[in-house]
Amino acid sequence: MRNILILLVSSVLFTGCAESHKDEVPWKKLFDDESLKGWTKKGGDAQYRVENSAIIGSTVHNTPNTFLTTAKDYEDFILELDFKVHPSMNSGIQIRSNSFENYRNGRVHGYQVEIDPSDRAYSGGIYDEARRGWLVDLAKNGAAQEAFKQNEWNKFRIEAIGDTIKTWINGVPSAHLIDNKTAKGFIALQVHSIGEDAKAGTEVMWKDIKILTEDLNKYSTKSPLLPVKTKNNLTSAEEASGWELLWDGETTNGWRGARLEDFPKKGWKIEDGILTVLASGGGEAEAGGDIVTEELYGDFELKVDFKITEGANSGIKYFVDTDLNKGPGSSIGLEYQILDDQRHPDAKLGNHQGSRTMASLYDLIQADPDKPVNPVGEWNTARIVSKGNKVEHWLNGEKVLEYERKSPEYRKLVAESKYVEWPDFGELEKGRILLQDHGNKVSFKNIKIKSE
Repeated sequence: MRNILILLVSSVLFTGCAESHKDEVPWKKLFDDESLKGWTKKGGDAQYRVENSAIIGSTVHNTPNTFLTTAKDYEDFILELDFKVHPSMNSGIQIRSNSFENYRNGRVHGYQVEIDPSDRAYSGGIYDEARRGWLVDLAKNGAAQEAFKQNEWNKFRIEAIGDTIKTWINGVPSAHLIDNKTAKGFIALQVHSIGEDAKAGTEVMWKDIKILTEDLNKYSTKSPLLPVKTKNNLTSAEEASGWELLWDGETTNGWRGARLEDFPKKGWKIEDGILTVLASGGGEAEAGGDIVTEELYGDFELKVDFKITEGANSGIKYFVDTDLNKGPGSSIGLEYQILDDQRHPDAKLGNHQGSRTMASLYDLIQADPDKPVNPVGEWNTARIVSKGNKVEHWLNGEKVLEYERKSPEYRKLVAESKYVEWPDFGELEKGRILLQDHGNKVSFKNIKIKSE
């Protein structure tokens, strides 16, 4: 009987251990506790070293933000790590981040899970480094603010699955974001730049850095927080600085046909928060026609996400007067060109070389040939800044051209272009903003404006 009991107990213990081992989370270590193998420094010149199984970053004067990045890019994952930070510092964990030569000379950009020991206590919030600023702050999440432990080790859990990013600090839900700006990139440990009055050599530490990349739905954790959705919504940073939605993502409110009193009944589609001009053979304003804002704009800053199809042609026009050109073709205004430069013949046309390529001032000024263009089928972001007579075109965060309306140089360009037949072309004090129907399928979302 004694032997049978021992056997039964052993069997139970073995079965329990086997089940426990079976259910063990298959984490992979990103840091070997001994060296910086698999990590690369980018950006500034802050110092990183390994000590007591932790990566330690220390501040340095006269250098920009510094990032210790993984050599490998990650798409969907669950990440956990511990961190400890000096109370005077600011830091963060970059995820799905990138460094491209044609984006701000290689500046690291992308999602950052904030490390913030200040009184603001935003640790666990989500910031968009070198792009859009705050996406999810913790101003209304007191529980997460209070969860941070000053001068102690803290734990982050970060889940990035599909278009959803969720974070926890010390087990407390801190952020829940739905955003599809970037799907893949490296993970990085940030040492923030410091001012001359700050003490160099202050430190932030990270340890127990581990990641999951498979069976994520099995290990994902539900968050009780309402998600912050950026698609066709203002971020907290945008709202604070005076941005407004120019399109609400659902209706045609605020827009009409360029030659209609109402929105076109054909040629345009709204679906899943995306506004699309449908393909109709490549003709200019021959199907649904161009659409314009009901409001007029003078000094403004405009942002539009757009996605082209292969060989597509379209444009964003501004200072548009719909009373001009009652005949065939598009309404008249200055145009931020949208084009498949590789496949559309317009890329090689125009009176000024290259002036019909992507992000150019159509037929007048060529955009920087080294502009950062995302491939066909991916989203790009156009930005147009008009202040006084000075105008800038931006593409994916890079300024690609600038000019001054009404200047002698500008008027000379107009005189040498197809626009010479239109008196005072582009010199309105205010005009409408237009999305062009050029007969090719092009999609738009996140249409936002800040006007004065």
